[in-house]
Amino acid sequence: MNRKMQRNSNSVRKRLLLKSIKAFIFIGLPIILFGFTFQLKNLTIQGSSRNTPEQVKEQIIKTKLDSNALLLYLKYTFFTDVQIPFVEKVDMELLSNNTIKVRVYEKMVTGCVEFMGEYLYFDKDGYVVESSSKRLEDIPQIIGLKFNKIILHEKLEVQKEDLFDVILNLTQLIEKYQLEVDTISFNNRYEITLQCGDIKALIGKRSTYDEIIAELSGILKEAQGMKLDKLDLRNFKDGKGTIIAIPENPTD
Repeated sequence: MNRKMQRNSNSVRKRLLLKSIKAFIFIGLPIILFGFTFQLKNLTIQGSSRNTPEQVKEQIIKTKLDSNALLLYLKYTFFTDVQIPFVEKVDMELLSNNTIKVRVYEKMVTGCVEFMGEYLYFDKDGYVVESSSKRLEDIPQIIGLKFNKIILHEKLEVQKEDLFDVILNLTQLIEKYQLEVDTISFNNRYEITLQCGDIKALIGKRSTYDEIIAELSGILKEAQGMKLDKLDLRNFKDGKGTIIAIPENPTD
């Protein structure tokens, strides 16, 4: 009786071992081969200026499965959006079994306002696209806008709708002439002051700002090394008028 039970026990163990071997051959081995074949070894990042490649990688590769090139490609191509600050979307290209190229498309940011300790960045139409405690040095802060509420992904409600056209025109010109502008300030008459490093440039209120920004660019280049506090260009128009340069700590 004991021999019969032992034979049955050995037979059961053999069947279980055989099933385990078959399971490994048909399931486990393909998984191992799949993981080895598509092991992610190279991830190249293009188009990211506001986040370092390392920061982008940290936001993309979050689980062990993300270390598989094919699974990573399928995940972000068909199923999941990448959530990265100041990034609109990313496109992935599977170059080989082990290499993925990531193309980053950043959000178009025109300016920012400070609200309750946060910087809220908006696009050319005035829609808030990002909120961050981080102040981007290349994006001018807008001062003098009045608003009752600020909601992410909604439009800023300010005192004059066409102010966003003015801001867009100014930021485009600032970029064109490669000016370093920290703030764009509006007073209650909508006259504009630009903070260019240590120099305040009073440019007033105009229908267009192309001429005055071009003039300001030339003046700032000539004034390099000079200790100036203000440049008053409010009376300069059509190539005529006075430009007043006020030095730092002027003496009486």
